[in-house]
Amino acid sequence: MARYRGPVEKIERRLGVSLALKGERRLAGKSAIDKRPYPPGQHGQRRTKVSEYGLQLREKQKAKFMYGVSEKQFRRLFSDANSMEGNTGANLISLLERRLDNAVYRMGFATTRNFARQLVTHGHILVDGKKVDIPSFRVRPGQKIEIKEKSKSNPQVVRAGELTAQTGIVPWVDVEVDKKYGIFTRLPEREEVVIPVEERLIVELYSK
Repeated sequence: MARYRGPVEKIERRLGVSLALKGERRLAGKSAIDKRPYPPGQHGQRRTKVSEYGLQLREKQKAKFMYGVSEKQFRRLFSDANSMEGNTGANLISLLERRLDNAVYRMGFATTRNFARQLVTHGHILVDGKKVDIPSFRVRPGQKIEIKEKSKSNPQVVRAGELTAQTGIVPWVDVEVDKKYGIFTRLPEREEVVIPVEERLIVELYSK
């Protein structure tokens, strides 16, 4: 299944939660989910009963759309998480957080993961001084991530930095906002990753 490229706010309304798919509109409280907190379509406001499988599938969709991964990528990530020691669900979230595009977003260099992905694929990101243009690149603790010198003046990157100063940065990265670089200092604990996803249901879905 290819990555979804349609209207992202429609996805948020369908799943009933904000997935940080919009940048400034979301931060300003102007996203569609805030204005119309019900599914799109003629029958969007009807109450429907969701099956156990439906609940599990919805949690997987939330994670997939939030982190911008395809079905094939997500299944591979789950397989890796399942083969690691510890809690499979927590391992899955940790692997998603270690994606390079997500790290760029978490460091405040982009207002959305989608724009962070564009920065990576267009060659604007350096990891330990070397260009990496693979969004799924798995960042290791201690690695330095920075915006290329010529790209630091990009208006969207500058604006993202301004918004970051207002909203704050996650505790597992150490960022020099003005210099546009950061260190992925450690793997995040599950309780630190505040996302509207119940990974337990995802594990149940794949364990059938």
